[in-house]
Amino acid sequence: MTLADLGYTTSLAHYRKSNNWDSFHIGRVVSEHRDRYVVKTDTGDFESELIGNIRYTAENRYDLPAVGDWVAISEYDKDKALIHYIYPRHSIIERKAVGKSGQVQLIATNIDYGLIVQSVNRDFNTNRLERYLAICNVSRVKPIIVLSKIDLVDELELQKRMQQINGRIKGVPLVAISNETTIGLDKLETLISEGKTYCLLGSSGVGKSTLLNKLCGKELMNTGAISESIDRGKHVTSHRELIVLENGGILIDNPGMREVGLTDSSSGIDITFEDIVKLSNHCKFKDCKHTTEIGCAVVEALENGDIDEASYENYLKMEREKMHFESTIAERRQKDKDFGKMVKRFKNQKRSGKV
Repeated sequence: MTLADLGYTTSLAHYRKSNNWDSFHIGRVVSEHRDRYVVKTDTGDFESELIGNIRYTAENRYDLPAVGDWVAISEYDKDKALIHYIYPRHSIIERKAVGKSGQVQLIATNIDYGLIVQSVNRDFNTNRLERYLAICNVSRVKPIIVLSKIDLVDELELQKRMQQINGRIKGVPLVAISNETTIGLDKLETLISEGKTYCLLGSSGVGKSTLLNKLCGKELMNTGAISESIDRGKHVTSHRELIVLENGGILIDNPGMREVGLTDSSSGIDITFEDIVKLSNHCKFKDCKHTTEIGCAVVEALENGDIDEASYENYLKMEREKMHFESTIAERRQKDKDFGKMVKRFKNQKRSGKV
């Protein structure tokens, strides 16, 4: 396998040379297990760990490697290496960390396309699709919607679901597939290009691991049995992993998300709800909340039936979440700042003999 097979580009080569990192091996993080990483290079895979400087100077999650990162490593034993540097990322897919106020979880980095997988039956939820779109848009990742398990519904129901999506989401490729009958898989494969990186996104049990196996042509991931009572597979993927497909595409599997929490995603929301944002430019007041204000162009369009009511409600909900996340971040920064001042004041008092 060559570095080009992993998505290596001329810009990475130029960065490597300009920073005099030629003495280090270069590889891509293909899996992450707590503070251990597997890095794939053109000579093989290395179990890798961070050097102390990265570990102890990291201020936040962005300073640590994630699946998809390019890193500079040095080998210190057979199949073992140290990670010295992380190359600049051209994209980061992230979400709000579950149960951790104001914190983020990195899903994957250096992604070109997000494959948003949603099953056509009980998992189907257009609001959730818009959330994934917002995450992709803010990350500068091109979205592709994959409607799975179409063998579980009849043609009439399938067309109804596709119309629902096309009615609210414009300009995003939509592919309907069945992992059981392989219908639609050939169309999806035509959207996967050599050297480009794709990340599977979606809830647990929508068929992401099965889809990965189909695209690979072999059983790389375990898949759960289908429950007859709820028509969905079991949650089987427990970590992220980068895999190179036979056609040259690069795919990152991803554990199912029970929550799709948004971070600071202003641009992502604006792109996802472009029609509503354009209307807001004609509101009477610049700080219009688009709810009860007089002269609100968005509310007027809603009353006239020019925009979808469900999409409008989803837009307001995501805007509220974004504002809450931003306020939580500001509060945490203020607490950190206050704590820093307290430590500094204590040190000064200690030096002056007052404590």
